[in-house]
Amino acid sequence: MPNVLPSAPRGIARGARRFLASLTALGAVGLLAAMPASAQDSPAPEAPVAAAPALSAEPIAPSGDAPAVEAPPARPRKPRAGGINPCMTPDPGFGMYDPWQSVSVGHMVAPHKGGITKAGGFDLIVHFHGHEPIRKEFVKAAKGVVLVGIDLGIGSGAYANGFAAPHVFTGLIASIEAAVAKRTGNKKAFVRKLALSSWSAGYGAIEQILRQPAGRRVDALVLLDSLHAGYADEQQKTLKVAQIEPFVAFAKRAAAGHGFMFMSHSSIIPPGYASTTEVASYVVGELRGKLRKAKKKDVLGLEMIDRFDRGGFHVRGYEGDDKPDHCAHIGLMKEVVARHLQPRWKTPVGKR
Repeated sequence: MPNVLPSAPRGIARGARRFLASLTALGAVGLLAAMPASAQDSPAPEAPVAAAPALSAEPIAPSGDAPAVEAPPARPRKPRAGGINPCMTPDPGFGMYDPWQSVSVGHMVAPHKGGITKAGGFDLIVHFHGHEPIRKEFVKAAKGVVLVGIDLGIGSGAYANGFAAPHVFTGLIASIEAAVAKRTGNKKAFVRKLALSSWSAGYGAIEQILRQPAGRRVDALVLLDSLHAGYADEQQKTLKVAQIEPFVAFAKRAAAGHGFMFMSHSSIIPPGYASTTEVASYVVGELRGKLRKAKKKDVLGLEMIDRFDRGGFHVRGYEGDDKPDHCAHIGLMKEVVARHLQPRWKTPVGKR
């Protein structure tokens, strides 16, 4: 079997092999497109990409930045809390929300009634990667926020490419406003408060949007085990910081009380690029802070190990180095919506 990380310590390489093995073993779950093919993909402008109706269950194809891996049999796992597989959680239905409807890129769920001010303002979360799993958690807490979910394929490059051209995101917002106007009968419908959210590889789209003029509209970021970077020097574990500059800038803004940002990280060590743990530590360090130890059992069996809070900037770190642990971060969306976004925005209430 070829080495996953030729220059890494033996334990790290073994951990990466275990994680990739678990991805192969859980391919039938339907969320196998979770991890980015590479955090070093270089985006090129493209025309708008139509959203896929569901995540791919195809095996991950190694990119040019990561060596091919021959996966060994997956290691056995202990049963998780409540016996729930975080990659296949029960479906609570849509609650007060109507079923998905198409917008220019992706799909939208909106409350059956309400969720909009008399002036036409409504609050919006645009989520990248895993629109169905996120919807299951979102509807448990949402009281009127509109959700748009977008799936573009495997790897952060697919998302970066899809939103490299500024007109794609501005066109998406216009499409959403038109859809809400038609639903509510309020011709003046407009996005009042905006959050960008991602799980896993979806951060590639957020990076592009934050670099564009429309990025100045964003009030909140939610990154669920989702922010990676390439290595400038893999031996020294130094990051390609230019790739995450927009996120660092937003973190500083949120920490100063001028926005909201939530990041979570797992303990997964990916092959050939920086983990969400390394990136979270770097972002906190840029705020002259440090992740502090914490212990708490969280959603879907996650064990919290560290955290950081300053102003509107929050980081939560967890144990877990395999596919279900990665999927479990999706469960954090419920808390973020209920405890942070809706109270912050004073979202107009919707009705069934």
